[in-house]
Parts: sequence; structure tokens; C-alpha cells
Amino acid sequence: MSALKNDLLLKALRGETVSRTPVWMMRQAGRYLPDYIKLRDKYSFFERCENPELATEITVMPVDQVGVDAAIIFSDILVVPQAMGMEVQLIEKVGPLLPQPVKSAQDLQRLCVPDVHERLHYVFDALKLTKQTLAGRVPLIGFAGAPWTLLCYMVQGKGSKTFDEAKAFCYQQPAVAHQLLQMITDTSIAYLKAQVAAGADTVQIFDSWGGLLSPQDFEVFSLQYIRQIVAAMKEICPTIVFAKGAWFALEDMAATGAHGLGIDWCIKPELARQFAGSNITLQGNFDPAKLLAPIPEIEKSVKEMLKGFGRQRYIANLGHGILPNVPVDHAKAFVETVKAHG
Repeated sequence: MSALKNDLLLKALRGETVSRTPVWMMRQAGRYLPDYIKLRDKYSFFERCENPELATEITVMPVDQVGVDAAIIFSDILVVPQAMGMEVQLIEKVGPLLPQPVKSAQDLQRLCVPDVHERLHYVFDALKLTKQTLAGRVPLIGFAGAPWTLLCYMVQGKGSKTFDEAKAFCYQQPAVAHQLLQMITDTSIAYLKAQVAAGADTVQIFDSWGGLLSPQDFEVFSLQYIRQIVAAMKEICPTIVFAKGAWFALEDMAATGAHGLGIDWCIKPELARQFAGSNITLQGNFDPAKLLAPIPEIEKSVKEMLKGFGRQRYIANLGHGILPNVPVDHAKAFVETVKAHG
């Protein structure tokens, strides 16, 4: 396996001194890239995910075309519910659909904690092939959805702005909810460990809907399960936790032992650092929609963000996934401004 030529991301996560700020973008492998759109028009989503050659091609695209300092494997958080026994459909321009959502304890009998090597081998094959293709140019990031976020989809059955049915399920059937959350957690730990064995240099846990919970409920239904995952992984590789909207829990998330915390754009860098403390790396927090601004505005805002976070213990990124309508040259301007910043 090739030695890493660019290890800025890993150095930043370990708290080591970096020569410049590393940069990558959530959802960088995909929907805004014209070459990806050509593949999207030819193959279904799961065809793209389950074919290691296609997944590798998509994963490496932003390294070649945008110049980011890390690759993140092309996959989806919903491969975990799928591996656990749920039908998952991903419909272009509509979103995820799980036709038989979990509504009761009886529904859990349809699910299992799977053998991840049997059910998710295609992800590991893609990681191995991507690692070979990258040949040490940049680190490779693996990922999984946080248990709470996966429960949201498994109970609601589709995307939602509020996930009210998922929340009602947790409040009305807490024992069943916790049983499901533990099943997801156990699956995710095995899945992430296997991703590292296949070549991932670091892993990120995406809690996209953590911010829908109150501080008390975030601990009960989300953080206690994230804590288990971080504890299982932290001796194996650096871990990043990204809980969108859950700025109120930055101090508690930092205490999990994670190496990095993703930050959305709704909190000032200085306040995020104050909450998280000085012993953890922060990642973020550019508003993805701001990549639609004129390039001079993007450059100005990126410099302000970099000044706010400082160079050490920081990874430049977006505060959520890149939008499909962002021009590639605007994404490049974001990356190149970070790289040029002295």
C-alpha cells in the first residue's frame, strides 16, 4: 500500500502542526459534477454504489477535478438499513423511500444485525480499489449514518423536515426504539471496522437529523449510541462526528473522544471552539448555498472562515453536503482559496 503523499487531514485530526489547512467537501463525490451526472443517467443509484469500479471512479473524481485533500467513498448511509433487512429505494430528485417502515416491536423481527462482510462487501471492495487507485495521493474517508438519523428513515419511511413520526415512535415506544438503536449501533461498529480494514484512513459519523432533538433527547436517543461507536473506533483510526444543528451538544460530543467535530454554518467559529474546547479538531462550516455566490464573494467568505477557525486543529469543509446546482468552478474556488491561504 502506498505511503500517503498528502496527510494534512490526518495530521489535523491528530492535532499535529500542519503547513496549511486541509480541505474537502461533504458530498463532493457526486451530484454537482458533470461526469457524475453522465453515470447517474446511465446507472441506478444502487448500481453505482454496488459496482466497485463505478464507486471508485466517482470517489476519485473530486480529487482529480477539484483538488480536495481527501476522498470520501461513494456510498450512502442507507446501505446499513438495507443490510439489516429493509427495502430501500433511492429515487432521483425525490429522495429515499423505505416502503415497509418500522412501526412496532413486531417489525424488528424482520431486521437483524447482519454479517457486514456478507451484506456490504461491495463497499469494502470499492474501498480497496479506491485505495489502490489513489496510490497514496490523499487519505480515504469511510462513513456511516448515526443511529438516530438511520432510525429517522427506518421509522418515517422517507425524508422529512421534522421526522415527527420517528420522534413519536421514540416517545411512545421507547423500549422498542432503544432496541432498534442498539441494533443499528452494533451493525455500524462492525461496518466501520471493516471499512478501515479495507483501506479507510478515517471515518465520519453523519447525524444529519441530530439537531431535531432537544438537548436532553439528543443524549438519550443519539449521543449515547454515537459514544459507543467512537469508543469502538478511536484506537483504530481517527473519527469525526458531524451532527447538523446540534451545536448545543458540542461540549458533550467533544467528550466522546472523537478526533474531529463537524460544524454547520449556524454557529460562529469562535463560539464553536469555546463550546468544543481546544483539544479537538473542528471541521466546517461554510454554508453550501454560498457556493452559488459570485467567485469573489466565495473567496472573501472563505478567508473570513479561515481567520475565524485558525490554522491548527481545523479542517475546511462545508456545513453540510454540496448542492447539486453548484458550478464546478465555484467548488474549485472554495478549495483553491483554502489552499492559497497563508
